[in-house]
Amino acid sequence: MKTIGLLGGMSWESTVTYYRIINEAVRARLGGLHSAKCVLYSVDFAEIEALQREGRWEEAAGCLVAAGQGLQRAGAEVVVLCTNTMHKLAETIQAGVRVPFLHIADATAQQIERAGIRRVGLLGTRFTMEEDFFRGRLARHSHLEVMVPVPSDREEVHRIIYEELCVGTIRRESRAGISRIMVQLAEQGAGGIILGCTELGLLVGDDDSPVPLFDTTRIHALAAVAFALNPQPVAVADREGPPRKDANGRD
Repeated sequence: MKTIGLLGGMSWESTVTYYRIINEAVRARLGGLHSAKCVLYSVDFAEIEALQREGRWEEAAGCLVAAGQGLQRAGAEVVVLCTNTMHKLAETIQAGVRVPFLHIADATAQQIERAGIRRVGLLGTRFTMEEDFFRGRLARHSHLEVMVPVPSDREEVHRIIYEELCVGTIRRESRAGISRIMVQLAEQGAGGIILGCTELGLLVGDDDSPVPLFDTTRIHALAAVAFALNPQPVAVADREGPPRKDANGRD
């Protein structure tokens, strides 16, 4: 079993979910008292959020590269960045470490392609929904058509993530609001919805959407388990493009 390096804390609410899913999956695969070999570097999200808000992405990259290098020194054999938004800096982090970096968008694209869906809705932070680092990667490498909500709904999703989910607040009204947005995306032709923020799965599930959900937290965590338990080298995200063979699965 390879050692998984979790670069988390953004927020710790969803990092907990990564740890749980990874260990449950390892136990399901190996049985008995087995659990995952992993190391965790958890940042102070208040510091990272301030850098996001102020557009100081180079400083944020420096923090995450240092964290990734810390994971590597601790014995990590793959780096798993437990957040969608900070995949904006994925190439910089990958360049700063010598171990593979498992990209959340590539793992997600594989699941969507397996489901035979070509047009998907994307929910996440404003950065993830509006910038190119996530949706553009899906379009370039997997030829998926990615739809996002209207601007006012994007602002509402962003607000719910930062003001509620990242501080552990779950509100029924917010669940209903996200469900409404997912229904609208489905009515506009989305065959599935990407929960492109690692906290969104804490709020909504399959029963809240009229079309299949692709929870990036779960997909990414299971991709990490598959990598860790595969006795053969597994193609993972790099600066050249998406994986060439499957590296994940859904329970």
